[in-house]
Amino acid sequence: MISGITKKSIMDLVSSGQRLDGRGIDDFRKPKITRGVVKNASGSAMVELGKTRIIAGIKMSVGTPYPDKPNEGSIATMAELSPMAHPEFEAGPPSPAAIEVSRVVDRVIRESETLDFKQLCITPGEKIWLLNLDMYVLDMDGNLFDAGVLGFMSALQGVKFPKYEDEKVIWDETGDDLTLSGTPMAATFAKLNNKIVVDPTRTEEDLMDARLTIGLKDNDDICAMQKGGEGFFKPSEFDDMLERAKKHTNFLRGLVK
Repeated sequence: MISGITKKSIMDLVSSGQRLDGRGIDDFRKPKITRGVVKNASGSAMVELGKTRIIAGIKMSVGTPYPDKPNEGSIATMAELSPMAHPEFEAGPPSPAAIEVSRVVDRVIRESETLDFKQLCITPGEKIWLLNLDMYVLDMDGNLFDAGVLGFMSALQGVKFPKYEDEKVIWDETGDDLTLSGTPMAATFAKLNNKIVVDPTRTEEDLMDARLTIGLKDNDDICAMQKGGEGFFKPSEFDDMLERAKKHTNFLRGLVK
């Protein structure tokens, strides 16, 4: 529960172009990325974004292709918001917040077409590789969307296919690299007191009128968007956020390449 004094302090600061953690309204927290944190994963990365900390893991499994896409593999994205990450999270089935995070992160990666799903085909119509993208939130202080995309794109770098022989996966032997054609990233904004801040903290998310996440390809084309909150954005505000998103996603992309 946010006290009235804290709320007033945050709103007064935002109105003057400042924020409680010392940032300006267009300052992104500097991420820290650590790759290879999960030994048994095909790829993994831990992302620290201020006090937000997540682990993104990639695990490959053999599956059956969809009937309408017999020569394409697929991805499945999951986000786990455990009680240890924040007092408001509860154990049990995925919450609406966890479902939203996983769907938005999945959409940014999938719709960017950075993955050629045909390279995930083992035997057309019979066997494909399924990439399980699992995100575990260790500490929550806002902006899981951008942290999740950054984590998975970091984890996907350098992933190799395990050897598949005689209808068996040989996990301790690797083959070809997983090929990526781009590095999509996301930038999330929150509207508070008619000011729009980038990379909101949890407190700012609790107080925001509206939120917008913009996913961009390397060429700045939009590949995904997600709006949250009951408020709205004016067309001029969207134009401003899009230009700011281009700058921020380019910054994040440079940390991964």
